[in-house]
Amino acid sequence: MNYYKNISKKTLARIGVVCFLSVLLSSCLKDKNTPTYNPPVAYVTFIQASPDEAPLDFYLDQNRVNLNPVNYGDNIDYFRAYTGKRVAKFINRAINSPILTDTVTFVQDMAYSLFLANKPSSPEIVLLTDSISRPTGTNASIRFVNLSPDAGAVDLVVQGGDAIVTNKAYKGFTSFLPILGNKNYNLQVVQHGTSTVLATLANVGLNSSYVYTVWFHGLAAGTTTTDKLALDVVTNAFY
Repeated sequence: MNYYKNISKKTLARIGVVCFLSVLLSSCLKDKNTPTYNPPVAYVTFIQASPDEAPLDFYLDQNRVNLNPVNYGDNIDYFRAYTGKRVAKFINRAINSPILTDTVTFVQDMAYSLFLANKPSSPEIVLLTDSISRPTGTNASIRFVNLSPDAGAVDLVVQGGDAIVTNKAYKGFTSFLPILGNKNYNLQVVQHGTSTVLATLANVGLNSSYVYTVWFHGLAAGTTTTDKLALDVVTNAFY
């Protein structure tokens, strides 16, 4: 039995995260004699950030989250998951072989980003709490996460401008930070304290009242176009 249902980010964001959580946890109007069951849930989004990993299936306990194989760089929108300690399991779909099994803990009403990270030889889970609130004024909000296991400490900068984030090592991350919205940016990751550019995300539009995660991934020692260092963005919510 599948204990959760995928929820698109568009739905999540349309009514706002706080309202979204309260609405989902409230019963619809029903006859007072109709029994209801509203188990405690959390909200989880998944990003596959392990370079060179085979297409996989993602399970929580015995329940598969994805329909199609999840490839490196893919993400799954927020879905509802039962709270408490859960077993997260990743399976190589082609040969039905476990990649990683570990436990995670979810708290009721909280939202999380779960990443599969590191090299295929040493995969690991990175679980972040998504403390999402509506950006103020004409701002957007961005959070930066460094998921490159061999690139060292890095800074996130606006090309030709100031640093937004400095000195984040592997698995380092920020809170959601305000940035002027309705504007296109050339974002770059540079080696900390230098001007050496490791990855660029060119002409990315950041809209007012949107909440984003900017994630740095890949391998400094990468030898293919698919595992080289890269910078990407996903939308967590909009209002």
